Amino acid sequence: MKYVLATHNPGKLKEMGAILARFGVEVVSPKDLGLTVDVEETGATFTENAMLKAKAICDAAGLPAIADDSGLCVDALNGGPGVYSARYGGEGLDDRGRYMLLLNSMRGQTTRAAHFACAIACAFPNGDTLTAEGRCDGTIAFAPMGEGGFGYDPVFFVPEKAKTFGQLTAEEKSAISHRGRALESFAGKLETYLKK
Repeated sequence: MKYVLATHNPGKLKEMGAILARFGVEVVSPKDLGLTVDVEETGATFTENAMLKAKAICDAAGLPAIADDSGLCVDALNGGPGVYSARYGGEGLDDRGRYMLLLNSMRGQTTRAAHFACAIACAFPNGDTLTAEGRCDGTIAFAPMGEGGFGYDPVFFVPEKAKTFGQLTAEEKSAISHRGRALESFAGKLETYLKK
């Protein structure tokens, strides 16, 4: 049984592959199937964006497809950058540029609460769908710390670890991350679905 994961990220493929292997599922990328599907993320929520990608890949491949969407939601920015996390500040910015812009827009803010959110969607050729969500709560640090991770990790501080995501090992991060939690929830839902 093959599922297509809507990603070009080898790390995500490996992570999802490890989870789905226990259900006898092989995970492949659109590239493995010779597919190029460009999906405009027009959803208002992470779940809507993940489902747009999953359905487009499912239609193109004729196989079950899984997609995720995630981002950083900052209370002082009314939940922003949210679904625009990867595009925050415009196309010209890299990860560092985005988190420095975020730190600048947080200047003088006493409320620094934030959370990372992740939604996973799965679309099946028969029209069935599954969704799962996960979140990790934290705060926005006053300065970047740590070299690990990617995106906003150096400025996302997790109080119970007393470190930013950028200071955690990959194992420490995946144990508490929004993606780790969403994957755990998704695995449970998929197991129930496959037993039907």
